[in-house]
Amino acid sequence: MLFAIGSDHAGFALKMEICSILIQHGHEVIDFGANSTESVDYPDFGEKVSLTVSSGQAERGILICGTGIGMSIVANKFKNIRASLCNELFTAKMSRLHNDANILVLGGRIVGIDLAKEIVLTWINTPFEGHRHYNRLKKINIIEKRVFGI
Repeated sequence: MLFAIGSDHAGFALKMEICSILIQHGHEVIDFGANSTESVDYPDFGEKVSLTVSSGQAERGILICGTGIGMSIVANKFKNIRASLCNELFTAKMSRLHNDANILVLGGRIVGIDLAKEIVLTWINTPFEGHRHYNRLKKINIIEKRVFGI
């Protein structure tokens, strides 16, 4: 699977660890930065990843900032994006199972590396359940079309 990944300075170290995990598990990664712990603005990286997933150039994305809140806000501004902030395993599983989330957001100052690895692997390996959840996603798409005039 092809992943787009990005972080700000607060998520840089965790991003680098997650890139390694993805590659170790046979995935491809497009890393949009940040490239150090030097202060940067998270919307710049959230936009790049979200555009890449929204356009279908990458199947899924992962975004990391200090809390994950800012990246979540940015990502969910884009068409066809269902970004989910998951700082523990249950929401990681449910975001895929019920919501077919296509961008995972993590708080680099909230989640330690061991838990982050578990969250990422849970999120990657949990399929969308479908069934009654298709109708809910259709309703979200209708709202998106109405709001954005698409």
